[in-house]
Amino acid sequence: MTHSAPWLNETMRRIETDYNRSADTHLIFHHVPGCADVDLYFKDESTHPSGSLKHRLARSLFLYGVCNGKINEGTTIIESSSGSTAVSEAYFAQFLGLPFIAVVPEKTAPAKLEKIKFYGGTCHLVDPSDIYSDAHRLAQELDGYYMDQFTNAERATDWRSNNNIADSIFEQMSAEQHPVPRWVVTSAGTGGTSATIGRYMRFHSRQYCQTNLCVADPEFSVFYDYFQTGDGALTSNRGSRIEGIGRPRVEPSFIREVIDRMERVPDAASIAAIHFLEKVMGRKCGASTGTNFYATLKIMCEMKTAHEKGSVVTMICDSGARYMDTYYNDEWIAEQGFDLAPYLQQIEQAYRHGMWEDF
Repeated sequence: MTHSAPWLNETMRRIETDYNRSADTHLIFHHVPGCADVDLYFKDESTHPSGSLKHRLARSLFLYGVCNGKINEGTTIIESSSGSTAVSEAYFAQFLGLPFIAVVPEKTAPAKLEKIKFYGGTCHLVDPSDIYSDAHRLAQELDGYYMDQFTNAERATDWRSNNNIADSIFEQMSAEQHPVPRWVVTSAGTGGTSATIGRYMRFHSRQYCQTNLCVADPEFSVFYDYFQTGDGALTSNRGSRIEGIGRPRVEPSFIREVIDRMERVPDAASIAAIHFLEKVMGRKCGASTGTNFYATLKIMCEMKTAHEKGSVVTMICDSGARYMDTYYNDEWIAEQGFDLAPYLQQIEQAYRHGMWEDF
C-alpha cells in the first residue's frame, strides 16, 4: 500500500509540530555537597508531553515507519513495551489518528496502563516471555505494523544531529563551567539512548574525546554480562523489576562497542536512590532515574578521590507519579524483600561526604 500524498503531508506536518513544541527539555544543575568540584546535571526527560525519555524514541519510530512506507493511513500500530514507550507511542498514534495496541507484561504499573488507555490505546497483557511473539502475531492478524522498539531504536534515531538527546545535552552544557562532561550516565531498555549518545560522541570526537559513557544496569538484566563477555546469546529467566530498563535477552539496539563502562545496580539501591532524591530535590522520579543516580554518585566519588574536577550528566527518565503503587508503596517494597536502609546510608554518605563504600 502506498501513501496518499495528502495523508503523508499532514502526518509529517503533525510530527514536525510536536518536535517544534517539545524538542528540548530542562538541564537541571544539582549541587552535591560531598563532591563540590564535580558538577552534577540531570537531563529532565519527564517534561515531554507523554511524560518520559521515550517521547523522543516514539517520535523517531513513527518517522521511521512512515518514511519506510510501513505506516499508512489507518495502519494499526503494535508495540511490545513495559510501559513508557507504549505511553509515548499511544500519544503519537492518537496525535496521528492511528489505532494502537500495547503488548505489555502483566505486572506493568497500573498508572502506565491507564495512561496508554488515556491516549486511546488498547492494552494486551501477557506473560513477560510472550511480549515479542504476541506482538508479531497481532501485527500479522490485524495487518498492522509492529514498531519493534528493541530492534529499531538504534536505527530510527538520527545520532548525528537532529536535536537527539545527545545533541540537546551537549548544546545545553556549552555555557557551563565544565562544558564538556567527563561522564554521561544513562541506563538501557532498548539500548537506543546509549547507542545515540555513544555514536554522537564518536561522530564529534574532536569536541568530546574526553567524555565517557557509562550505562547503569539493574538486576536480572543481561546487558551488563553481555558488555563483559560479548556473548549475544545470554538470557535471563527473570524480568527486570525496574520498569523501562534492563532486559532478559540482548536486544539488537544495544551497542556495547560505544559504551565505556557499565555498572550493575541492585534493585533496592535504585529504589533507595529515588527516595533519597525526593528528599534532596523535592520531587518523585521513576526507579530508572534511581539506577542512573546511584551509578552517577559512585563515579562522582571516584572523581573526588582522584582530585578530578569536571561535570557529569545523567537522566531523569520519568516521573514517580507512575509508580505510587510500587516504588513509593511501603507494602510493595516489603513484599519484594527490599531493605532500603543500607543503601540509603551508603547514598547519604556519598552525597554528604564524597565517600563511596561498596557492600
